[in-house]
Amino acid sequence: MKGLVCESFGKPENLYLKEVTLPQIAASEVLISVKACGLNFPDTLIIQNLYQFTPELPFSPGGEVSGVIEAVGEQVKNFKVGDAVFTLCKWGGCAEKLIVDEAMVSPIIPGMDFINAAATSYNYGTSFHALKDRGFLKKRETLLVLGAAGGVGLAAVELGKIMGARVIAAASSDEKLEACRAKGADELINYEKEGLKTKVKELTDGKGVDVVFDPVGGKYTNLSIRALGWGGRYLVVGFANGEIPQIPLNIPLLKGASITGVFWSRFSKEEPEKSKANLKELGRLYTEGKIKAHISKVYPLDDGAQALQDLMDRKVIGKAVVIPVTKEEAEIVPVSAIEKSSKQPLLFSSKEAVKAFIGKEIGVSNWVEVTQQMIDLFAEATADHQWIHIDPEKAKSSPFKGTIAHGYLTLSLIPKLMGQVYQAPFSSMGINYGTEKVRFVNPVPSGSQIRAKALLKHVSEVRNGGLKMIVEATIEIKGQEKPACFAEVITVLY
Repeated sequence: MKGLVCESFGKPENLYLKEVTLPQIAASEVLISVKACGLNFPDTLIIQNLYQFTPELPFSPGGEVSGVIEAVGEQVKNFKVGDAVFTLCKWGGCAEKLIVDEAMVSPIIPGMDFINAAATSYNYGTSFHALKDRGFLKKRETLLVLGAAGGVGLAAVELGKIMGARVIAAASSDEKLEACRAKGADELINYEKEGLKTKVKELTDGKGVDVVFDPVGGKYTNLSIRALGWGGRYLVVGFANGEIPQIPLNIPLLKGASITGVFWSRFSKEEPEKSKANLKELGRLYTEGKIKAHISKVYPLDDGAQALQDLMDRKVIGKAVVIPVTKEEAEIVPVSAIEKSSKQPLLFSSKEAVKAFIGKEIGVSNWVEVTQQMIDLFAEATADHQWIHIDPEKAKSSPFKGTIAHGYLTLSLIPKLMGQVYQAPFSSMGINYGTEKVRFVNPVPSGSQIRAKALLKHVSEVRNGGLKMIVEATIEIKGQEKPACFAEVITVLY
């Protein structure tokens, strides 16, 4: 396989793409065919041996990976070949294949493509832990985000708004600040042109901010601590500036303020249940369309060294992602990311996520019992009082040995069943245009259970920004070989 290899610590120019031999996977490990690798600022430090962890040479940088499991060790219990997954692995990601322990692997969120799967966990995990668990950010508080156009910075801007705060985004250029505005920032500070402390004082009527999120360090640290209000919280997230600042402790004393460290990777080990709960909440926000990483650029594996150099040169807004496959392959929403649990429908996060499932099965609904009461109510509503539907005694002598549901009653249940198969939280309205090409195959006896099995047959754009979906629904009867009916369900989402 090919990998971007670091054979001696130094700048990205020391990295080379070359053939690498992988070791045999251990009993608890999985082999992942890498589709995408998200780069983060620590990757630029690791290759220079300036980070908390020191890998053994040679190694490939890149610690946030998505892909498909190609092989599993004999003790692996939770994953199988073909599963779409992501992992936070410290290093090794800028390669065609990766071996990691099963404990480090998670399934891709339903509706998420490989590029976004490799660009979400680190930034949003760090920022959410910082604001929620360390900064205790509350509604109507004011949050100042430094380095706001970086990966964790933009995530903090987005999450701060979701948590109900007033967000002040500070960055080094107007272009970067526009990206912050797009993520919901209320106020913008170009700290290359404006005095940070003075501008914060102006924007807060002299009160100062409640929370500072600082992944930068360096010369802006003391200015931002001085910009805190009474009881403020300063979050130490990182030192992208390259300088670990010296802090005069009389300032937090006078302000009754606190200085709090944020180290997400250790938090996830020390408090795994809290970390998992945070990631679950972030998955929900993604599927509801409330968060999405800003992808600055997608680089082929051949240009992985340049991606790291761009990150060091502050040219990246949001996230840089390296892919060892084609962009089309990396943008696929994997079928194995569908959750078929009866408790959770497939959640489409965007129009693109819907289109990615054309020609693929999108799930199966729960079983629903067709009761005699349901049949009687339908008979009253439609004035269809045939004895085969409403007279249980007489129906005993029929070939069906009892009453059966009206064919159109079965058909009318499809919208209810489809709501259990998929949902589209990105849309504000869905219009059910009914069905076509309906074929009734088998009667549904009273008291039996049915469910819908759905395949997305066709998707097209319609006027006014709508999305027309044609879903092929098969209505199955529990315990019977033949289905009740086939129907093409037409829905338009706006």
